[in-house]
Amino acid sequence: MDKICPDRVGAIEKQKTLSALLKKKGSLMVAFSGGVDSAYLLAAAYRVLGGNVVAVTATSKIYPNRELESARAFARSWGIEHITIPSNELTLADFIVNGPERCYHCKKGLFQALLTEAERKGIHYVAHGANVDDLADYRPGFKAANEFNILAPLIDAGLKKEDVRFLAKTMHIAVWNKPSMACLASRIPYGSKITVEKLKMVEEAENFLQDRGISQCRVRHHGPVARIELKKGDLDAIMKKKLRDAVVKKFREIGFFHISVDLEGYTSGNMNRDLGMGSQG
Repeated sequence: MDKICPDRVGAIEKQKTLSALLKKKGSLMVAFSGGVDSAYLLAAAYRVLGGNVVAVTATSKIYPNRELESARAFARSWGIEHITIPSNELTLADFIVNGPERCYHCKKGLFQALLTEAERKGIHYVAHGANVDDLADYRPGFKAANEFNILAPLIDAGLKKEDVRFLAKTMHIAVWNKPSMACLASRIPYGSKITVEKLKMVEEAENFLQDRGISQCRVRHHGPVARIELKKGDLDAIMKKKLRDAVVKKFREIGFFHISVDLEGYTSGNMNRDLGMGSQG
């Protein structure tokens, strides 16, 4: 879990900068995943622009259904118009082959769809919820965002993840402390073909863990092997016999022959170590 920003005055000043930036846009469509960054951006934009803000969430097998339901609930609770659109990445050969530029091909198609929807609704700008800390990661999706002039208001205002969490908490945004999430395709090693079957296996396995109180987890799909990454505080919990036996039983039902727990714990981006880069996984 990311810590809460100790520089409260600095965070509040950045929020003022963000509000000023958003006000100049007039209308805005927010790519809304349901995570804390896009939720905070959406709420901040709604405070400034009111009904001229629309949230759009992509639907696909690469996104957990529980994230879609979370996004719907958030938009409904704030009274913000929320649209869902299907994304087409699983029809793209460049995405399915799962090379290092996978996220670029995914986001390129998504941003094209968002811009089309924005034009249809007469909205001037489209934004995503990247923050300053994301600039240190390997994120090919940024390349697509730049190509299509997708705004990153949190970055423009200088907001880091800890700023976002602190400000989201002050705004009573329910997901302020929600663990970071990346699409399910990030659980599959580069070079291993992305299939609907693999995505379903990962989603079912992670849902099983989350339903048992393990909120921050990744189940990496290494063929017949499931490699479970957890927060260090949950490593002891999963090794207790009752939960350990339940995990082994369920994961074998899902289709994994071998179930392992990564002793290092959850580390964002460790699937990119072979590339010598960080990532959002």
